Amino acid sequence: MAINPPDYSFETAAHARGMLRIAGVDEAGRGPLAGPVTAAAVVLDPANIPDGLNDSKKMTAKRREALYATLLEVAEVSVAHASVEEIDQINILRASHIAMERAVLGLRTPPDFALIDGHMIPRSLSVPAEAIVKGDARSVSISAASIAAKICRDQIMWDLAQQFPGYGWDKNAGYPSPGHKEALRNLGVTPHHRRSFKPVHNILYQDKTVSD
Repeated sequence: MAINPPDYSFETAAHARGMLRIAGVDEAGRGPLAGPVTAAAVVLDPANIPDGLNDSKKMTAKRREALYATLLEVAEVSVAHASVEEIDQINILRASHIAMERAVLGLRTPPDFALIDGHMIPRSLSVPAEAIVKGDARSVSISAASIAAKICRDQIMWDLAQQFPGYGWDKNAGYPSPGHKEALRNLGVTPHHRRSFKPVHNILYQDKTVSD
């Protein structure tokens, strides 16, 4: 059975209710052991929607980069983050929501409405919103946000990889790949690791137990 690509139907429904500026919102980086969680809010121009928008995980890095460059030219894009410290203090779900809230606030003109990827609306979001499960594969605005969030977070992890070689962050983006987990065991925990995540916590706890 063919899977339909994302379309503009959620946005059209919001327009019909009087909402003019619709922002798609998505995050990248909930699963990694290291690095911030990144969110993007994108307001598309209904008359100039780039072809090929889809869930960022379904496309090549080259295609993502090309679409991101196009989005910067034809759409309004805001990217924001929540830090490793915030993730460890308040948990990854809440931190991802804070990043989403910051991305929406970062738009030059506040949107009238937001389409949020997932099943929860961030509790402090500044505008009315609708949560859409698997929204990055259903709404072009959320697809655009998924691309922007992933591109920007991958760049952060590439930069961090230069400062902390050996963990493979330029390739695994901080996700728990076998090589990353082995590096954690051999090289130890960096300031950019999420201490509240079990593989990192376990290594810290083991080290403490041995040293005690």
